[in-house]
Amino acid sequence: MKIGIFLGNLGNPAIYYPTLGKITGGVTASIFLCQLLQWQAQQSKSAEWVKTNSGEIEKATGLNREEQELAIKLLKVRSLLKEKSTNPNTLELWADIDAFEEKLNNLFATNPADIITETIRENNNPPVEIVAATSPQNHEVKTDKYFGQPRQQIAVAVNPNYRFSGPWNSQEELHNFQRALEEYARQHNLWFGNPSGWAFKIIDSMTKGLTSTFWDEFIAGIPLGESQKVKREWEIEPEVPYPAFEEERIQYYVHKGEPLEAAVSKARADLRNPVLGKDLWEGFLRKCDRIADDALKAKNQGVQNAYLPSSFNEKPQITKESVMQKLGAIAPQLALNQSTSEPIAEPPKLEQQQPPTTDEIPSISFLQKAYQTSLGRSIVEKQIAANPEWGYEIVDGEIVESIPF
Repeated sequence: MKIGIFLGNLGNPAIYYPTLGKITGGVTASIFLCQLLQWQAQQSKSAEWVKTNSGEIEKATGLNREEQELAIKLLKVRSLLKEKSTNPNTLELWADIDAFEEKLNNLFATNPADIITETIRENNNPPVEIVAATSPQNHEVKTDKYFGQPRQQIAVAVNPNYRFSGPWNSQEELHNFQRALEEYARQHNLWFGNPSGWAFKIIDSMTKGLTSTFWDEFIAGIPLGESQKVKREWEIEPEVPYPAFEEERIQYYVHKGEPLEAAVSKARADLRNPVLGKDLWEGFLRKCDRIADDALKAKNQGVQNAYLPSSFNEKPQITKESVMQKLGAIAPQLALNQSTSEPIAEPPKLEQQQPPTTDEIPSISFLQKAYQTSLGRSIVEKQIAANPEWGYEIVDGEIVESIPF
C-alpha cells in the first residue's frame, strides 16, 4: 500500500500548534481549541455556538472523554472557552476569539526571540532543558503537570573529627560509662530494644553541656537509676510495695481466673504505675478501715480472734533458695539448679499401701470447713476425686456422703 493511500484511510488530520501549549495549558487543550475554532469558522453565523457531543469530538480529535473534560477545564480556567449545559448528551461550546488573540499578543510581546528559539528546538528534537536565546544563564526545566519539581537534596554538614567531650577523664572511662548505660537500658527495656541509641542520646546531651544524674551515679559507684527512685506512699522502699497491698492485688487477678504467675506480674505492673497505684492504695485503705471497724465491733462483743483477710496473714518470703530446698527434699531430680543434661534418676518404687482405715478418713465437717477458702476448695476437690473410697462427693457446692445405689 502506498503511503498516500494509507494516510488517506486514516482520515483528516487535526491541526495542532505546539506553541499554543503555553496559552491553553497543554497538548489536549490546544488540540481541542484548534478543532473548536475550525468548527466555528464553518458556522453560517459567527456568533452561533457550536453544538456537538463527546463522540463527534473524539472522532475529530482522537481525545477520549477524560481528555475532553481536562481540556474544557483548562480552557475555562483561562477564559478561552464558554460552555452551556442544557442537555447532558449535547455540548454547546464557544471559543472566545478576543481573549485568545489577547493572550497570543501578550505571549509574543514578552520575548519573541524565546518563542522562535523554543519552536525550532521542539520541532527538531525536544530536549528536557530549554535555554532562552537572549539570556543563556537563565533556563527553564519542563516538567509534567502531574509531577512537581524534583526535591532538592539537603546538604548536611558533617564534622569528620567529631568527638564526645564531657566530664570523663579518658576514653576508657567513657566506654565504661557507655556500657553501664546500655546495660541499664536493657534491664528497663528502653528505646524499644535499642540500648545503644539510648546511651548515645545521654552521652551526646552531655557533650552539648547538659548534666546527667546517671553520670553522678556512675562516678559514685552506685547502680544507675538508684538515686532517681521515688518511694511512694504504698511502698516500704522504692519499688517494694507493702506485702498485704501486693497480695490483695494478686488475689484480685487470681479470682478473675488468671494463673498465679500472670497474676503476680500484672499486680506488680499495676503497683509500679504511679496513677493507678495511688488509686488502688486509696481503695485499699478504705477497705482496711472498714475491716478494722468490724473487728473492733466484734472485739467489743467478746470475739477473741477477729476476722482478717488472707492477704494480712504473715507469709514467709519466697526465694530461689527456699524453693530449691523444698524441691530437693521432695525429689532431688526436680531441683532448679540441676543441669538438664544430667539423667534423671527413676523414683524409688513405693510399696503398695493399704487402704486407709476409718480413723484416717477425714470427717465431713473438717472437709466442709476447708472447702470454704479458695485454696482449700481446689485441694478438697482433688482429694475427694483421688479417694473415692472415702465415700464423699460434692453436690451443689456441698460435701455429702455418696449414695452406693
